[in-house]
Amino acid sequence: MGAVVITPNALGQLTPADVQLGLQRHQAGDWGDLGEEDWKENDDALANGRRLLSSYRSGSTTFWIISEADRSATTVLMPDDY
Repeated sequence: MGAVVITPNALGQLTPADVQLGLQRHQAGDWGDLGEEDWKENDDALANGRRLLSSYRSGSTTFWIISEADRSATTVLMPDDY
């Protein structure tokens, strides 16, 4: 996953447990609250070295985790940070 970073907005809205669980799921290939087509796209991206996007929820709050194509960095962010 490379360097793991979190935006200030996500840091202010998520608990450490939310972030840890999201990162564990992302690393395991559980892409969270994405549709079937996006899951397939991520599975293909994992095999072919493209960017990965996961979407998770903490209560009613949605957050994303994005790993860069070269896996140099993984970012935890809120959708409005994008």
